[in-house]
Amino acid sequence: MLEHGGRLRAAAQRYRIPEADWLDLSTGIAPYGWTLPEVPAAAWARLPERDDGLEEAARQYYRAPSLLPVAGSQAAIQALPRLRRTSQVGILSPCYAEHGAAWRRVGHRLEEISEAGARRAIDRLDVLVVVNPNNPTGQRYSPELLLEWHARLAERGGWLVVDEAFMDCTGDQSLARVSHLPGLIVLRSFGKFFGLAGLRLGFACAAPELLDEMEELLGPWAVSGPARAIARGLLQDVGGQARQRERLLRDGQRLARLLGSHGLQPTGGCSLFQWVAMPHAGVVHEYLAAHGILTRLFLTPSSLRFGLPPDEAGWQRLDTVLSGFARELA
Repeated sequence: MLEHGGRLRAAAQRYRIPEADWLDLSTGIAPYGWTLPEVPAAAWARLPERDDGLEEAARQYYRAPSLLPVAGSQAAIQALPRLRRTSQVGILSPCYAEHGAAWRRVGHRLEEISEAGARRAIDRLDVLVVVNPNNPTGQRYSPELLLEWHARLAERGGWLVVDEAFMDCTGDQSLARVSHLPGLIVLRSFGKFFGLAGLRLGFACAAPELLDEMEELLGPWAVSGPARAIARGLLQDVGGQARQRERLLRDGQRLARLLGSHGLQPTGGCSLFQWVAMPHAGVVHEYLAAHGILTRLFLTPSSLRFGLPPDEAGWQRLDTVLSGFARELA
């Protein structure tokens, strides 16, 4: 299995710091949310049913003509390669590593390419996978460019897969609204924006025929009844979403300023994380971890991803520890 952020228990054991004493910035998950809606008793006692209003609430929120709830967008990432015969697959990299692993695992021919490489390779690919905004770089690709690539792929029966896990604060850039087009698949993560990664919920937006194939592959009751009930309530909470979006945008900018003030000018990022590429990323990672602050270390390229602190105490702690690192470096 690939390594991901959020492995707090392993960090606590390695650095011998109790879990409760850590500031975990290793994920791109919102560190705050809002009061959860009450879960009806029937959601715990009965198998989940589709006519509970979740799909309609999600279609309105994502502006998607048709979608399928899945057990986290990870479930769709692993299912999609099994819905095609062996294909030539391009993945804009670096990006979330599970995409490449899923296509490679099933036996597809895989190449990791840059944006410039995609422009050159698009006419020989069967599938192109794009994470937008990208994780971990935060790079964004315009809807116009992506739709151009989609059109060229779709002419030959190809697919454009767009992972929009971090799109919620910039929804006007989403392709979910046109995901009914043949060969366009848009993946959305619920847990990151809503701060509920443990709920394990995501949505695949695509043409109904492809969604039917995915549902058949994943089997019945892919999303639990309590998860469906909670998600339906939050997807309908327009006021709460606006407040969450405003706070995340503000804190994303604050994090960029804070890092920059300590000589760690972000190379990229979005509302949920900032990414800093630097030769000594491992040194900074170790220093922060020794002080109970967990970040996400990438070896290729050498870089760190910083998530958002959950409260003012977290902000002050990060500021103080980074100041100490700067003094030691000097």
